[in-house]
Amino acid sequence: MKHFDTGYFKKKITKRKIISKKRDITNRIIAWGLDKEYYDGKRINGYGGYNYDARWRKFLPKIIKRYKLTKHSKVLDLGCKKGFFMKDLQDLVPGIKVYGIEDHEYAIKKAHPDVKKKIKFSEYYKLPFKKKEIDLIFAFNSVYTHNLRYVVNSLKEMQRVGKKNYVVVASYENEKEKNAFLNWTVIGTTILSKKDWMKLFKFIGYKGDYYFSTAKTLGLI
Repeated sequence: MKHFDTGYFKKKITKRKIISKKRDITNRIIAWGLDKEYYDGKRINGYGGYNYDARWRKFLPKIIKRYKLTKHSKVLDLGCKKGFFMKDLQDLVPGIKVYGIEDHEYAIKKAHPDVKKKIKFSEYYKLPFKKKEIDLIFAFNSVYTHNLRYVVNSLKEMQRVGKKNYVVVASYENEKEKNAFLNWTVIGTTILSKKDWMKLFKFIGYKGDYYFSTAKTLGLI
């Protein structure tokens, strides 16, 4: 189990600081609809337009190398949203088998046409795959949007299904970082200190890689 930085959070920061200062409970209620308003509505309520821009092509070579992905590999994007990671991965590694799981119906409906049929609606803790069927499960900013019980069960399920796993979770090192993240996020739910995440991983036997998404990595402070 290692802390693995894909390089994604080193990309140019946008207007996150400004947005975080304006968000309130109304925006979070709207965001939790997990529909058009969250994905393709106003930025203050979510993504502000979740559109394909091939951004994962820049970071995938590092991921492909680390996990030794080939045309024979099976990769599951857990919490895949509209499938953009899947789209870029299959373009870079022709023949690779990509799968997506999402619990937001709107995202699946609006998924990229190249991968839409490869995405299934399911809870993260009840994956429709056999034991160790998937070579890599990639859970990017998805698991921590649920409550602690859901998170624990989802990580256990990743351990069951994936030969290798990678999860990005929301974290902090002090109260300033914690408050900054809470002010910014609209659906982030299980946000723990780095120390507590490590305790959680150990307690449930999670052995995959991880990355801490924090107020610092997001450019909020």
